[in-house]
Formats: sequence, C-alpha cells, structure tokens
Amino acid sequence: AGCPVEADGFASCDNTSSSGVTGGKPELIETIAKAAIAVGCDGLFIETHPDPSVAKSDGANMLPLNQFEGLMQKLIRVRESIL
Repeated sequence: AGCPVEADGFASCDNTSSSGVTGGKPELIETIAKAAIAVGCDGLFIETHPDPSVAKSDGANMLPLNQFEGLMQKLIRVRESIL
C-alpha cells in the first residue's frame, strides 16, 4: 500500500509475426495510456522516437515523438479529472 504504480502495457501493442519480426499498433497507445491513468496509475512507460520507422528496436510499437506532448496534455486532463 502507498507504493506508486507504473503502467508498462504498451508492449501489448506488439504484434510479433511467426518470423519473429515485431509489428505493432501504436494507435492503441493513447487509449491504453488514458485507461491506465483513469484507473489510478502514477506513471507510464511509453517508448517514443523522432522517426519510429528507423528506430533500432521496437519502432513499430513507438509513439512518434511529435505526438508525445499532445498525448501528455490529454493525460494530464484525465488525471486532473479524477483527483
């Protein structure tokens, strides 16, 4: 009790093929992040990159960096609404 909780569910957007190549559904990041904040998570682990298509690892699961600030603004509003 009293310990901060961080959500690290964004790998659930991973869609690894039988060949071992990872794919992803980064369009789900916002929904998962909002849900995590709405249920009281204190922090989020979100992978981001200026150009996910050239990231050396997990690019298909990343939020483009230019979308990060807008997402954070939305998540702050969600957090404020439940406090």
